[in-house]
Amino acid sequence: MQSASEQTAQPEHAYPDHWEADVVLRDGGTARIRPITVDDADRLVSFYEQVSDESKYYRFFAPYPRLSAKDVHRFTHHDFVDRVGLAATIGGEFIATVRYDRINAQGLPASAPADEAEVAFLVQDAHQGRGVASALLEHIAAVARERDIRRFAAEVLPANTKMIKVFTDAGYTQKRSFEDGSVRLHLDLEPTDRSLAVQRAREQRAEARSVQRLLAPRSVAVIGAGRTPGGVGRTVLRNLLDAGYTGRTYAVNRALAEGTASLDGVPAFRSVGAIGEPVDLAVVAVPAERVPEAVADCGEHGVRGLVVLSAGYAESGTEGRERQRELVRQARSYGMRIIGPNAFGIINTTSGVRLNASLAPQMPTAGRIGLFTQSGAIGIALLAGLHRRGAGLSSFISAGNRADVSGNDLLQHWYDDPETDVVLLYLESIGNPRKFTRLARRTAAVKPVVVVKGARHSGSAPPGHRVPVTRIPHATVSALLRQAGVIRVDTVTELVDAGLLLAGQPLPAGPRIAILGNSESLGLLTYDACLTEGLRPLRPLDLTTGASPADFRAALAAALVDDACDAVVVTAIPWVGENGAVESGDGEALAAFLREAVASTPPPAKPVVVVHVEMGGLAEALSAATSTRPAPAPPAPARPGLGAPGPTSGSAPASTPAEPSDRAGAPGGARGESELGRSEAAPGAGGGNIPAYPAAERAVRALAEAVRYGQWRRQAAEPGRVPEYDDIDEGGAADQIERSLGEDVDARGVTLGADAAGELLARYGITVLPALPAPSPDSAVTAAARLGYPVALKTTAPHLRHRPDLGGVRLDLATEEQLRTAYAELTDTLGKPEELQPVVQAMVPRGVDTVVRSAIDPAVGAVLSFGLAGAASELLGDMSHRLVPATDRDAAELVRSIRTAPLLFGWRGSAPVDTPALEELLLRVSRLVDDHPEVVAITLEPVVVAPQGLSVLGATVRLAPPPPRTDLGPRRLPSY
Repeated sequence: MQSASEQTAQPEHAYPDHWEADVVLRDGGTARIRPITVDDADRLVSFYEQVSDESKYYRFFAPYPRLSAKDVHRFTHHDFVDRVGLAATIGGEFIATVRYDRINAQGLPASAPADEAEVAFLVQDAHQGRGVASALLEHIAAVARERDIRRFAAEVLPANTKMIKVFTDAGYTQKRSFEDGSVRLHLDLEPTDRSLAVQRAREQRAEARSVQRLLAPRSVAVIGAGRTPGGVGRTVLRNLLDAGYTGRTYAVNRALAEGTASLDGVPAFRSVGAIGEPVDLAVVAVPAERVPEAVADCGEHGVRGLVVLSAGYAESGTEGRERQRELVRQARSYGMRIIGPNAFGIINTTSGVRLNASLAPQMPTAGRIGLFTQSGAIGIALLAGLHRRGAGLSSFISAGNRADVSGNDLLQHWYDDPETDVVLLYLESIGNPRKFTRLARRTAAVKPVVVVKGARHSGSAPPGHRVPVTRIPHATVSALLRQAGVIRVDTVTELVDAGLLLAGQPLPAGPRIAILGNSESLGLLTYDACLTEGLRPLRPLDLTTGASPADFRAALAAALVDDACDAVVVTAIPWVGENGAVESGDGEALAAFLREAVASTPPPAKPVVVVHVEMGGLAEALSAATSTRPAPAPPAPARPGLGAPGPTSGSAPASTPAEPSDRAGAPGGARGESELGRSEAAPGAGGGNIPAYPAAERAVRALAEAVRYGQWRRQAAEPGRVPEYDDIDEGGAADQIERSLGEDVDARGVTLGADAAGELLARYGITVLPALPAPSPDSAVTAAARLGYPVALKTTAPHLRHRPDLGGVRLDLATEEQLRTAYAELTDTLGKPEELQPVVQAMVPRGVDTVVRSAIDPAVGAVLSFGLAGAASELLGDMSHRLVPATDRDAAELVRSIRTAPLLFGWRGSAPVDTPALEELLLRVSRLVDDHPEVVAITLEPVVVAPQGLSVLGATVRLAPPPPRTDLGPRRLPSY
């Protein structure tokens, strides 16, 4: 039976290609979702033939063995408005479909649109349980909202519990009834906090699982392993064997001579298809022109993921970028994910896996650090630096061009990976800053995330390099990462320094630092470094150059139980022996005494770092300290590929949280709560290696980052709130914005006039001091009489605005005579009145001039900014930034995080200003921008903050159609 809309036969709309999306499914595989078209008749028939009779019965409520020609026509002909069908595909074939038909409102003519639609699903039995229906529901709901459908109705047989669960677990507001032997469900499609939380939890589980499948494969094929030693493929094969990989290994090379049975003792084949056994991961090391053939071979034989080492892609120019796009499309069409191309490889040190599918010749020590880099060269440097300083890794990924798997995917994996306590990222670009900030904040709440970003002055990788990225100012990136709890460092050396401390030591409870050692000068350098980093160092304890290792142990033990300090810096230089000779080579003895002091100290633990100068063997001995969570001894390597059993499905821990239930209120479920409640003294491995640094500045900088992160963690456990204000007129503001934009909205937007801007801001409790135009001396006098003396006379011409140094502002004019004199001087000096556009304002109490801004960044959303007006913000860039909506804690930090903040708090005896009023202003601006995304820019300048109250003297408001919020849409992988 046709719906009313089908009977009306409305004309078809253009194919909506923006509905196409690649998604990651529950098990980590991928599928493509796209609209069904008239060309899909054969695919639909083939799909339906593979569905079981039971599933067909659940879909149609009756035996329905085959589709008639009429059915095929109905299910493939859509107008993309009232009738829409989407299919999930793998390898171009349907694995699931969903369809909605708009229900015409009762009493309306058949041609009138309604806001409710019937929805129905069908999933191939072999793909049920993979989360396909849940993904399709997200996408069909987004399509429906775009077509002004607000509710779905679904009729489901009571026995079809799987489909009922899909609807009930989606998180939408719903009603349920039982009618004529079936369950009738009504879903309100407006996103809710719970539906968004469910969607993000599913996203996390799916993307984490997709990375886990790459890092813990049961079998690996190296495609392009050469017949003679050397070369990229043969090197990777050798590295796999040397690492003791526990799964099955195969060599693939189409140029192998007939009868070649093995390479390096590994079974060798001319194609993946010839292997005859399942292959989970393929490492592709063939020239770029041969990669499509290799990918097709992998896809057709069920390979789950690819590590593409081959170069010649986006890094090589326009032709390479197109080749890269096609690589991603091809791999995803088979449900495979890609690391690379132009990758350095991946490593997993877990004892049950021991995978080194990379060009790194040495397998890192097992440890608690997860490391991601975009650059292979930087990856080599970081691996070497961490190894040299005794830091072990849980896993390592060097993604090269980052065409598919990115830092965001690794954050999803490491968030609840039990093998990883610290996350280190080297990024040259941030492809999806809004998502990265969200994931980094969630991960940082349970484990440290340290980031160094290259190309910071250009905002991204060099033009034409790698993949499309978003350019964001360096200062904004830094501020937003800090807000998300990310530890932002400037160099790879600092990345290693911070990672070493965080992986081996507990978080400090505060900024009080004890300093002890046998060099007064080195102690003073450390003291100065602490002050520079904003720490609170205690007076250094000088043990003198004659101090023995036992003296160090006693002093360290005393500092660790002293309630006056939160962390300890030990400084050491070669000491003077009994015969007066300098002892420089007994670092091992000192390391043993220091470890003994730490081990014998009762909890709570404090971090300890060591600064050493010419102490032979000390750093090496400290890095050899035994971790509290030692990695199991690796098993004796079997002969890969020759019948050695691979790990079972339980060998590699699956780092995926449970499906969110009605009790799950946020991504990560209960785990986030338990982790946030964990002792601050043990955020990572804890009690492991004592990090050693060759310079006091490096040690203190790493310690300062740990102090700031610990403070953020404590605050994150008690997040701020977005306050409510009773005097806000949200509806009136919405009506004014709609009128101002008009029906024919210009994409460039419109800047409101002074009166309209003041009216809009007043609806949110923000009063802008009126400025009356003064095109002549007489009009200036009239304005002053209206406002009351004393007044200010100022120009508003764009080239003079905010330039008091040019004499365009005259203050404290107490009489008509003073006003006329100032007007004459202004026009004689700067130009005619029509050029100056002078205005008259009432004087306000003296205070500190500040500026408040908000702007929509297409990459990260609305950003709230604050600074002092004038040179501080314009010349020095002393501005602080926070994402909208800002909490009361964010507002307080905005005011206090600029370098010139002391001017607001009574610097050099001046009166402190009314910072609570300033914070309220920031929160009201945040609410306005958050409630109305059409407000794309606001500037309040100057905002004069006095000891009591504040005055907004100038305001600019710009309206425009808001950029799309991609983070609120259905799950999807970045598209090419």
